[in-house]
Amino acid sequence: MRASLIQIRVDEQESVDSRRRRAASLVREQAGADLVVLPELWTTGAFAYEQFAVEAEPVDGPTYEAMAEAASDAGVWLHAGSIPERSAPDSGSAAGTLYNTSLIFSPSGELAATYRKIHRFGFDEGEAVLMGAGDRPVTVRLPETTVGVATCYDLRFPELFRSLVDAGAETLVIPAGWPERRRSHWTLLAQARAVENQAYVLACGTAGTHTGVPQAGHSIVVDPWGEVLAEAGSDEEILTVEFDPAKVATTREQFPALKDRVLGLERPRR
Repeated sequence: MRASLIQIRVDEQESVDSRRRRAASLVREQAGADLVVLPELWTTGAFAYEQFAVEAEPVDGPTYEAMAEAASDAGVWLHAGSIPERSAPDSGSAAGTLYNTSLIFSPSGELAATYRKIHRFGFDEGEAVLMGAGDRPVTVRLPETTVGVATCYDLRFPELFRSLVDAGAETLVIPAGWPERRRSHWTLLAQARAVENQAYVLACGTAGTHTGVPQAGHSIVVDPWGEVLAEAGSDEEILTVEFDPAKVATTREQFPALKDRVLGLERPRR
């Protein structure tokens, strides 16, 4: 299986429309890949809090249209990173709630799944107060593997990944806007999630600096034994790697640690 992680640069000097066109062009260039991944909130920047409401769009908005067409043109499964989504108005919010929402497209350009980020970053400011929280783990079945979806700060919460594995996930895809100052955590946690879940991890970050926050870049692909198969640098880059999805089952058979789980499992009553 071939995957391409597009570590796009997010800078204030470029308009959202221009970045959207550039991302679509980069996706089209990955024809021949099985799976293409974009980072978190690449249309605005993950720390551009003042832009969330300004640039928010419905799930079927302009980013959806651009990414659906690009996925179809390239004939790839596309995890189009995430966007600031504005939901339809409801009783809780006349203007609709904002969410950090991922879009996943099939090779025909159909929307296969959406995921609203469950763990919001900010410690009572930023994303944590501006956006609503998702409440549903999401997996997507590809022909070669079942993908479990998470976003950036989710990486710090192993219980989410356990739930994805319980739902059948073999490959964990994590778009992010991770800051450079905590890059060591990014690589450490990506490897930890791979090892403890005996799954592939494909973690795609952003490059550049936005709202004064240098981005970590260093998108990374880790195999079920925790070995790093490929890692990007800090600038804009397309990280392409080939991996064997069958290695997940082999690893879990050779070292069946997941069978020894005790906590967090539903046990039948006697």
